[in-house]
Amino acid sequence: MKLSVTRHDLPTANPFSIARGTTTTAGIVTIELTHDGTTGIGGAGPSAYYGETVDSVVDVLADLRSAIHGWDDPHAGQHVARTLADEVSDAPATRAAVSTALADLAARDLGVPLYRQWGLDPDAAPRTSYTVGIAEPERMAENARQAVEEGFDILKVKAGTDDDRTRLRAVRDAVPDVTLRVDANCAWDADEAIEQTQWLADRGVEFLEQPVPADDIEALRRVHEDASLPICADESCVTAADVARVADACGVVTVKLMKCGGLWPAIEQIHAAHAHGLDVLLGCMLESNASIAPACHLAPLADYVDLDGALLLATDPYEGVAMPDGRLALSDVRAGTGVRPVRNG
Repeated sequence: MKLSVTRHDLPTANPFSIARGTTTTAGIVTIELTHDGTTGIGGAGPSAYYGETVDSVVDVLADLRSAIHGWDDPHAGQHVARTLADEVSDAPATRAAVSTALADLAARDLGVPLYRQWGLDPDAAPRTSYTVGIAEPERMAENARQAVEEGFDILKVKAGTDDDRTRLRAVRDAVPDVTLRVDANCAWDADEAIEQTQWLADRGVEFLEQPVPADDIEALRRVHEDASLPICADESCVTAADVARVADACGVVTVKLMKCGGLWPAIEQIHAAHAHGLDVLLGCMLESNASIAPACHLAPLADYVDLDGALLLATDPYEGVAMPDGRLALSDVRAGTGVRPVRNG
C-alpha cells in the first residue's frame, strides 16, 4: 500500500476563539493510501491540547511508512486501528488519519458509501450544529444571524470569559427561535457552572458542554447533580476507557475522531456511552473535509452532531459530505466517505 502525506496551513474564515485561546490558522495533515489503483483519503486535525502538532503527525507517519507499505488488505481497518493503538497510543489524530483513509479506501474498493458498508441508515443522522466562537457580543450576534440565514437551526456557542452572559444574551436576542448549546471548554469551577446552568436553562439552552476542568470529575459530578440542564463531558471523556468514570457525572459525552484515535475507536466509545445510558454528541476539531466527511458516516449512531469543523475554514483542499441547512447529505455519497479533492477551474 502506498502512502502519500501532505501538510496544510488552512486559514479560518474568522478568528476562532474558545476559552483556551484564539486561532486564525488550522494545521492539517491529509494522507492518501493507494492499493491496486484505488485511493482512500483521510486527514488529521491535531490538537496541542491532546499532545499533537502537524510536525508530530508527519513524524509518526514517517515512522509508520515502511509498515504501511507492507499492508495488502484495505479491509483490515479494525485490525490496523487496534495495532496502532498499541504502537502509537499517544498520537490519536495520526491514527485517525490512517483510520479515515483506510475506511475510504475499503468502501471505494466495494463501490459503496461507508455508511452502507457499515449497515447504517443515513436518514437517522441528526442535523449538525454550527459553532459561534467567542468574540465581542455584537460580532457573536451577527455570526449567529448569518448562520441561521444559511439554514442552520442549531448553534453551539463558546463560553468561558468574564462576561459570558452579555455575549450569550446577545446571541439569544439575535436568534430567539433556534436551539442553542453552550461549551465552556473547562473554564468554570463547579460553583460558577451550577449558577450558570439555571440562567442558561431559562434561555432555552439545550445542554452545557464541559463546564469544569477535564480532570476534576468530582466537580463535573457536582454540576451534573445540581444542574438545571443536561451536562456533556468532552475533555473529561477522551476514549471508550473514560466512559465508565464519567457515567454518573454527565448525561452526554462528546466523541471526536481526533481525540479517541479514529473511526473504530469512536464506534467503541459510542457503544460504551449508550451502554451506560448516556447520549452521544459526535463532534470535531478545526478539520478539513478529509476527516470531517468520514466522521459524518458515524452520525446515524449519535444523538447529537457537531461536525462543522471544515465550515469554519476559509479554504479547504477537499470537498466532503454536503450539509445543506445543517443536514448531512450522506445519501449523495456514491462510494467511500465522500471526500474528494477540490477541482480548480
